[in-house]
Amino acid sequence: MDIDYRLAFDLAPIGLVVSRERTIVDCNRHLCEMFGAAREQLVGQSFRVLYPSADEYERTGERITPIMNAKGHYADDRIMRRVDGRLKGEAFWCHVTGRAFDRTAPHAAGIWSFEDLSARRSVHASLTPREREIAAQVMQGLTAKEIGRVLGISHRTVEIYRARVMRKYGAGSTAELVHRLVTR
Repeated sequence: MDIDYRLAFDLAPIGLVVSRERTIVDCNRHLCEMFGAAREQLVGQSFRVLYPSADEYERTGERITPIMNAKGHYADDRIMRRVDGRLKGEAFWCHVTGRAFDRTAPHAAGIWSFEDLSARRSVHASLTPREREIAAQVMQGLTAKEIGRVLGISHRTVEIYRARVMRKYGAGSTAELVHRLVTR
């Protein structure tokens, strides 16, 4: 039996993107549905259109590079933004996994998967771009020092932003914050 890989890519039950230099070269139906956009709206566009802010797009790209250089792949949970449709601009939690075709040039070409986590985790509080990054790292179980290393900021700065997120979510502890981030 011959396998039609193009059809398999297009019908995959998870959003898939083939990228070159952080630009969408191809994407499947599920990704289009997830982001509320037609394929023609996404192909040829920078990944920037999927992010809530330009800062998050830039910082994520910088953070991915050394990890992709070392491992050849990367994964995290992050807040993304719907592109079009009735939910245009809506922020949602997304699990993103990527693999570089060449780990020494991580953004040159790769394959990325996107899983919409909004059915299990919704974005309720209005968070700044940095607060969203901190929240995503807190959910990974990292300490303030570990988050600081990942994001390239001091652990004191992490503690300030984490406290702001805790206030916005009405959490009295980091464990309670994680619970609220995961269950809301």
